[in-house]
Amino acid sequence: MKARRLYNRIAALRVERGISRKELAEQIGVNFQTVGYLERQEYNPSLDLAFRISEYFGFPVEFIFSITVMKPMSEELYQQNSE
Repeated sequence: MKARRLYNRIAALRVERGISRKELAEQIGVNFQTVGYLERQEYNPSLDLAFRISEYFGFPVEFIFSITVMKPMSEELYQQNSE
């Protein structure tokens, strides 16, 4: 069975926090190149890595990762505020 492509918000969250790929990699225990592969959706993280990323940013896994293309965070925030 072919692995599904996972979409994520890692790059947006990293930029929002003002940290480099190398800094994020050090915090989650991977090589900085792995962060680049994740951000470009060229690599799906293990479940453990997904949880480490989730814990680092302080968001649920499903906010950071999805099997469908994700809406921009600004659009989601706008929808939440208008409801």
